[in-house]
Amino acid sequence: MDKHEKELLKSYENGEWITVKDFEKKKKVYVEYARNTLKKDRRLNIRISNKDLEGIQRIAVREGIPYQTLVSSIIHKFVLAH
Repeated sequence: MDKHEKELLKSYENGEWITVKDFEKKKKVYVEYARNTLKKDRRLNIRISNKDLEGIQRIAVREGIPYQTLVSSIIHKFVLAH
């Protein structure tokens, strides 16, 4: 195993991984987010506070997605809800 694989195995053996409840349901939701996010045909430039951007970036890291994708999915969810 290479270094990265050994780190993953150690992390797993230390119980650092969690099972995702309702995996198939959540997978479908995120696939839909990705599909809608990838349908990029317009550009939007906005100014936000540094604190808000850093918060968005932290959440994106936790979710394992680029922060621009997170922002796009937030906007998409908001539009669908209204």
